[in-house]
Amino acid sequence: MGFLQDAPQFAHPFRSDRLLTALLDRVLPKERRAALDADLDALGDYALMAFERSSRSTRRKPVLTQWDAWGRRVDRVELTAAWLEGPALTTRHAILASGHESHEHARLEEFARAYLYHVASEFYTCPLAMTDGAATALKASGNQALIERALPHFLSRDANDFWLSGQWMTENIGGSDVGNTETMARQDTNGQWRLYGRKWFSSAVVGEAALALARPEGAAAGPASLALFYVETMDGQARKPELSIDRLKDKLGTHELPTAEIHLDGLPAWPLGELAHGVRQVAPMLNITRTWNAIGALASMARGISLARDYASRRRAFGRPLREQPLHAQTLADMQAEFEGAFALAFEVAHLLGRVEQGVATLHEAVALRLLTPLVKLWTGKMAVSLCSEALECFGGAGYIEDTGLPQLLRDAQVYAIWEGTTNVLSLDSLRALAGHDSFAALRKLIGEWLAKAHNTQASFTVQAALDATALHLDAKKIERAELEAGARGVAFTLARCAAVALLARQAAWSSPRDQRPAAAMRRFLGHGLLRLSDTNEEDSRLLLE
Repeated sequence: MGFLQDAPQFAHPFRSDRLLTALLDRVLPKERRAALDADLDALGDYALMAFERSSRSTRRKPVLTQWDAWGRRVDRVELTAAWLEGPALTTRHAILASGHESHEHARLEEFARAYLYHVASEFYTCPLAMTDGAATALKASGNQALIERALPHFLSRDANDFWLSGQWMTENIGGSDVGNTETMARQDTNGQWRLYGRKWFSSAVVGEAALALARPEGAAAGPASLALFYVETMDGQARKPELSIDRLKDKLGTHELPTAEIHLDGLPAWPLGELAHGVRQVAPMLNITRTWNAIGALASMARGISLARDYASRRRAFGRPLREQPLHAQTLADMQAEFEGAFALAFEVAHLLGRVEQGVATLHEAVALRLLTPLVKLWTGKMAVSLCSEALECFGGAGYIEDTGLPQLLRDAQVYAIWEGTTNVLSLDSLRALAGHDSFAALRKLIGEWLAKAHNTQASFTVQAALDATALHLDAKKIERAELEAGARGVAFTLARCAAVALLARQAAWSSPRDQRPAAAMRRFLGHGLLRLSDTNEEDSRLLLE
């Protein structure tokens, strides 16, 4: 036998995760740790099992069977093993239910669970995010009948009683611009609302319920006249006949996730609230799903880094392991530092979300969260693509071979920058947040509080200088709206990096002197720079597009 390279091994994702452990040690009361740690350890066990299972079998896509052998329309979707296991894992470990408990750490505990479960779930966490968002939107609506009808299912701890909810917004005409929605809502002779139309991108078609945008019959054009409706998709074990699945999407990644194109032909529906301003009613859902997006991006990055670091110890080149090659070690360290910044910001947003929902957040925390949510989503989404690409490169040619399982990391990572708003859409959303409620001042005050706990002069000076530069940039560009929008990405990335390094500095101070790695991550992240502002020239853009 010739040389055989050892494959990378996946360490237990909870027991080996010093970032998650340190975060929980710093933030959570000790009395909350026993139950949470038991769930996290079990989810880590499942992730290890799923990793080993994927190396022994060929992953497959879900299969849609539209007609049975006797010509009946059934629209049956055959799912992968991980998806079939999803309801039991979700309810057994309270992945959704924990986020809706009545204490300020509820969201932090929920997202710690989701972080460990995500990659192993084969994106079953996507409909979990939608279900979480639907539960939040229902609670915000105050519609008591729908709350009593749906929430016990969405937040159930019993797999036999658990429901998934979808989000049906996107149509053929476009994604984020929902103002031209063509789905119509009409009342029948009994006063029951029914939906008619085609939804082009339905992410949880196998679920039991969904929230859908539709235009009530006779309503005016434009987004303000849209209404948000609750629908149920199943009649016992059969799919309702007013809902048909046209096809499953053939996507770049997230292959196991059955994303569908559907037709609605009189599907019964119930409005959440007034028959207008449906987009506004969706907003609480988007805040939740965008946080799920950021945590999912973290999980993919963590998987790529974990495998790349392990492989660097197993792969020898030019007489020594890769981890002892100076440039390879530098590359891995750079990746780790950027990841730690993303981890700090994403979980801080999760924690702030819980504080705001439970009414214990300060006013400036609540205002800053409105800005931080799009910032963390767009930044981690872009970072996941670049970092997972770098991780694959750490394996050389093996990173490009399908049966190593590594290319799937990169294919799947691309979804984070697209799902729940592209980078440009989220950058413009950040500008809208900056335009109201003095959110820049609120974010700056919050960052100042984080830095005050860090006692790090270099970090404080650099962050404040970057924030000063951002303030000047926004002030100079505000007269020319087109220029302000053209540079929105740079503003967003700069603010995200400022917040992240302040959090890294706070964690480093808490960890010192027993663990010097957080301080090293903070210094390396700071060395990568904070400013991402760019001057824009409309004429140059026009010329380059010709």
